[in-house]
Amino acid sequence: MLEEIKKIARDAGTAIMNVYESDDFDVQKKGDDSPLTKADLAAHNVICDGLRALETQYPIISEESSDISWEQRKHWCRYWLVDPLDGTKEFIKRNGEFTVNIALIEKGVPILGVVYAPVLDAMYTGERDRGALLNDKAISVAAKEPETLRVVGSRSHPSQETVDWLDALGKPYEMLPIGSSLKICLVAEGKADIYPRLGPTCEWDTGAAHAVLSAAGGQVTTINGEKLLYNQKEEYLNPYFIAR
Repeated sequence: MLEEIKKIARDAGTAIMNVYESDDFDVQKKGDDSPLTKADLAAHNVICDGLRALETQYPIISEESSDISWEQRKHWCRYWLVDPLDGTKEFIKRNGEFTVNIALIEKGVPILGVVYAPVLDAMYTGERDRGALLNDKAISVAAKEPETLRVVGSRSHPSQETVDWLDALGKPYEMLPIGSSLKICLVAEGKADIYPRLGPTCEWDTGAAHAVLSAAGGQVTTINGEKLLYNQKEEYLNPYFIAR
């Protein structure tokens, strides 16, 4: 199944790049004031069509079609969790730091994830019990924590709470700003040590990269040390979390 999901992600990346290389993003504002472009919708359609064409069928939650009642989805054992274009603000800025995200969730746990950055042509994949890859080469988290922590943070959503949390650690650190789910992926490939997110995110923002990080030997927990789980409550908002 992983190879099929990678192809779907690449096809979505192509649809995004067709818009990215044009002069017409058709930027709109959603109800939460976040931006929406033609590329988000094009990638959403490609991914949903691709997943529905698979031999094995599961329900789909996408950022662009998330109006599914809790009464319906709380009974799901397995489902697809999709962010067709994570980092829309980075897309609009044309800095290349945006991704396609497809995760398979089982009983609240991401067991398969694909994160594709089309501008970088970087394909991160992770499967439970099978490890993580970047462009088909094995990756893993850093073997040990260095003296100076390499901390990834949001380029578009800086948080004073995050800075205060890091200062409270009492350990030197350097900030590596980057957009989208690439933050968690950098931890997965050992280029960063920790990503504290003390700000709002939704489940589709993290599911695929969470699967990659888990397969690479890392973990994502709430700030209270509990596992970050999916589809366990009515709203899609994640609690504050630490990826390490």
